[in-house]
Amino acid sequence: MSLPNCPKCDSEYTYEDRELYVCPECAHEWNELSEAANQIKDAHGTVLADGDDIIVIKDLKVKGSSNPLKQGTKVKNIKLVEGDHNIDCRIDGFGSMSLKSEFVKKA
Repeated sequence: MSLPNCPKCDSEYTYEDRELYVCPECAHEWNELSEAANQIKDAHGTVLADGDDIIVIKDLKVKGSSNPLKQGTKVKNIKLVEGDHNIDCRIDGFGSMSLKSEFVKKA
């Protein structure tokens, strides 16, 4: 039986402990059902992770700025968070901001 890799560090050395999977390398514990429900996906259905690079797929109005965030803008090293705007990132020329995953694709 093949166990899933760790969703946090992608280690292949995971093991089962009752109903949880455990990663001995980063100490992350998860259960397969809760991980699937908490996954954040981009506009094309690709699962996103912390540290990924993304590309904005449509022009977005930015509150407090007269310039929109242009389609094709590449954003590096994202952080996933809970909430409606589920991506925290830093964009050159705009600074720190939050984006919705439905308006980006994985680079």
